[in-house]
Amino acid sequence: MIISVLVIAVLIGRAAYLQIYQGEYYAGLADGNRIRIVPSMAPRGTFYDRNGELLVTNRPGFSVSLLPLTAPISDDVIDRLSDLLKVPTDEIKTKIAGHSGFNPIRIKTDVTPDIVSIIEEQKSQYPGVVIEVTPIRDYILKQEGAHTFGYVSEINDTELEKMKDEGYKSGDIIGKFGLEKVYDKELRGENGGQQVEVDVSGKPVQILGRKEPIPGDDLELTIDINLQQAAEKAVDEQLTQIGAHAAAAVVMNPQTGEILAMVSRPAFDPNLFAHGISSKDWNQLNNNPYHPMDNKTITGEYPPGSTFKIVTGTAALTEGVVTPDEQIFDSGHHWIIPKGNADGEALGWLNFRTALAHSDNVYFYEMGNRLGIDRLEKYARMFGLGAKTGIDLPYEATGLVANRRYKEKNFDDGEWYLSETFDAAIGQGFNLVTPLQAAMVMGEIAADGKRYKPHVVNRIIAPDGSVVKDFQPELLSQLDVPEEDIKLVQDGLHDVTKYGTAASSFRGFTVDIAGKTGTAENSQGRDHGWFVAYGPFDNPNIVVAVIVENGGYGSQSAVPIGRKILEAAFGLNQDSGDKK
Repeated sequence: MIISVLVIAVLIGRAAYLQIYQGEYYAGLADGNRIRIVPSMAPRGTFYDRNGELLVTNRPGFSVSLLPLTAPISDDVIDRLSDLLKVPTDEIKTKIAGHSGFNPIRIKTDVTPDIVSIIEEQKSQYPGVVIEVTPIRDYILKQEGAHTFGYVSEINDTELEKMKDEGYKSGDIIGKFGLEKVYDKELRGENGGQQVEVDVSGKPVQILGRKEPIPGDDLELTIDINLQQAAEKAVDEQLTQIGAHAAAAVVMNPQTGEILAMVSRPAFDPNLFAHGISSKDWNQLNNNPYHPMDNKTITGEYPPGSTFKIVTGTAALTEGVVTPDEQIFDSGHHWIIPKGNADGEALGWLNFRTALAHSDNVYFYEMGNRLGIDRLEKYARMFGLGAKTGIDLPYEATGLVANRRYKEKNFDDGEWYLSETFDAAIGQGFNLVTPLQAAMVMGEIAADGKRYKPHVVNRIIAPDGSVVKDFQPELLSQLDVPEEDIKLVQDGLHDVTKYGTAASSFRGFTVDIAGKTGTAENSQGRDHGWFVAYGPFDNPNIVVAVIVENGGYGSQSAVPIGRKILEAAFGLNQDSGDKK
């Protein structure tokens, strides 16, 4: 009897403990067994150009997901779903294995209505399979602006491992490239969901509550869509005309650093990634020898060619190794090392402005001879070369400034030769710049020595219309160069379009501009063509930099693109009925 009483007492005590002392805890667990949270994806923030034109938005789409409420998804369902969606079973099983929590396991996004109909009509064949209505990224302009806007896709295992502490989960759609990547946290918003009561079999009974998703912040860009489209059209027409395949163009305001247009060719359609790119499309992009996935405006590194004479000329004047009026004789070749002009051209006696206007190699070889490589390096770095510009886009390259240390580190013969200084002085040899860096150098001359940080986003705007962040011009540096020397360089660049290497292309152009052509030697094939320019000359607010890979002389390949972009920037193309 004593034992029986003790057992009963223990049981009563235990029951009292569980029901009274821990009753609230176990009630919560019971609710957890019957209540599920079904998340709903927040729409990403939209992109607008500087004038409020819509560039990137979202559209509703259907996604096929798995929602294992009470039991694992069977192999039969996985096989059936694999056949229907054309998704390998191993890929589906991998997603299931990496899943945690009650979030739907997204198998395929943006499926066609016929797939939705099949799953809805044959529900008994697809237990645990659900159709979600999700926001799908919509790149309205398709390939236009693709390298700037970027693209989104599902987070992969490597990214998830790095970002899970920041709230990212398996199945999340994240920015992978361009602005989508840089501003992903601002764009992604906050997911909502439904609090759903389920029965013992896991079937939904009723919705107990709902939390609406909060859209991400919008981006107002510095891009001018009319100018962007005009630049894209100019590049495409020129590539077709001369039979080239790759090019890049940048348009910037030198007084603020605002990027008005960026073009990289070949391009890609980011919509391919938004709904899950096929192996065929990916292979086509990945195997293209001209690399359409590269944003050549910031990742392409090229010898600057004669556009570098802006740096050499500025250094020579500032260091006093030449006076503006000193005459140097060009016989077609330099008298120390037999390096000369293209096609052996001899221009006779030249002063600074004439040499810059006609892009005379012999004159600038002599400037390199007088300056030496160390002073050339100093001024190149003063202009910001050899370092990232800091633009708000990913994967920017640094370029390269020719210098002794680089050769010592990378070549068995580390001795520096005078011929290499000659090459560096005219933008050849070890020198490498991106098109954005070329625009930056031209922009510094246009802005009287000021260098502003390039940027693509003007403002970040919350869903309620309030401004989260307003990006103001950021002055990075000022050339330590006398004003009169910058003025001499400006005048020489002005002469380029009046009687120099770009004069024939700008005959009759009604806006006064400055420019510089360039031809970059290419050991892998035909030379690359350069053109940089700014205008209006007296009050510049536009800088253009263009490179055409394997285009030959810049005056023939890149200048026509630059002229059309400048026409669009100044509204000169509207007279002919072209509103872009």
